[in-house]
Amino acid sequence: MSATIRHTAVAGLFYPGDATELKAMVDGLLDSAEADGPPPKAIIVPHAGYPFSGAVAARAYARLAPLRDRIRRVVLLGPSHRVPLRGIAAPTAELFESPLGNVPVDQAAIAGLEHLPQVGYRDEAHRLEHSLEVHLPFLQTLFDDFTLVPLVVGEARPEQVAEVLDALWGGEETLIVISSDLSHFHPYDDARQRDRLTTHHIENLDYERIQYDDACGRNPVNGLLYLAKQKGLGMTTLDLCNSGDTAGSRDRVVGYGAYVLNGGSG
Repeated sequence: MSATIRHTAVAGLFYPGDATELKAMVDGLLDSAEADGPPPKAIIVPHAGYPFSGAVAARAYARLAPLRDRIRRVVLLGPSHRVPLRGIAAPTAELFESPLGNVPVDQAAIAGLEHLPQVGYRDEAHRLEHSLEVHLPFLQTLFDDFTLVPLVVGEARPEQVAEVLDALWGGEETLIVISSDLSHFHPYDDARQRDRLTTHHIENLDYERIQYDDACGRNPVNGLLYLAKQKGLGMTTLDLCNSGDTAGSRDRVVGYGAYVLNGGSG
């Protein structure tokens, strides 16, 4: 019996659909990124098209290169852009498709969340969602053999997201990736000011102060910040810019930041 597959929705749009071209692009982004510092347990990275935010995401991903032989599971949370959603949506798919190959879903880990009322299976939340998909080529380039726990986050309180993250925290074999852009469609200077303030809140774990206008992935971001505070961990900013700095005009920009969790490696 063939495995069920969540097929790509934005290959050829947000990133190259051709495997050779895609691999070369991701390798180039990672090679160009500064990678100093210890590899983190969790990262927050943007999910726009690669010409817009790929270099920012690479700043965090490059830190993970030393973990190539260690990471066996990636917990990937991002916001729902297409489907109104309460709670956290898990997929029934057994594989997530990418031009670089299919990634197996850790259905056993997802089944272990079934007792949590905020988690349920909703394939429609995954079908067209780009916030998770765009990270797969980075992960496939960095890690040889891993399973994926892909979760789309809708309306959920920080403590509800944190409960899920804590259940999946694992040890040194598990990486947590939170997918979020920052402010959307403000003039360049206004966006810079807003995104600097949001970055200040992230660094200070002020999850109560980050709103939907500050980050489209506000709910998964706030869940990680809530848990970091509970665990006595911190966040560091690696990069902050917007589409006016990368591949767009400065009239209406989207903000991008890359952040890493300090400590908590196992």
